[in-house]
Amino acid sequence: MSNDYGMRTVYEGSIEAAESAITSALMDKGFGILTRIDVAATLKKKIDVDRAPYVILGACNPKLANQALNMEAELGLMLPCNVIIYQNEAGQTVVSIIDPKAMVGMIDNPELECLISEARPLLQQALQNIQA
Repeated sequence: MSNDYGMRTVYEGSIEAAESAITSALMDKGFGILTRIDVAATLKKKIDVDRAPYVILGACNPKLANQALNMEAELGLMLPCNVIIYQNEAGQTVVSIIDPKAMVGMIDNPELECLISEARPLLQQALQNIQA
């Protein structure tokens, strides 16, 4: 499944299991998790709102990030690559990753295409690997 700016899959399991699975799958593809935001817990703490579990992970491939920043210093505004994990209205666990093609599409720098063609399949493979 995908939309115009992300790639997603339905995970057969809990949000916690999905987070563990996608973290491992991303690590296998050279990505690490730099940040983790528990949106539901943060909103509860900050504005006393109850919402379903929703987690944002900041994934980064250091080699690709360094190359991208060397080509376009302002690209740091779009790093790391966000991964979201949540439960949809049907009660399914969804894992979604930003599509680098959509993210970098806002930047007029053709040199970045080579990095997109390297990063995008790695992220797609990580998503596919958690479906098994």
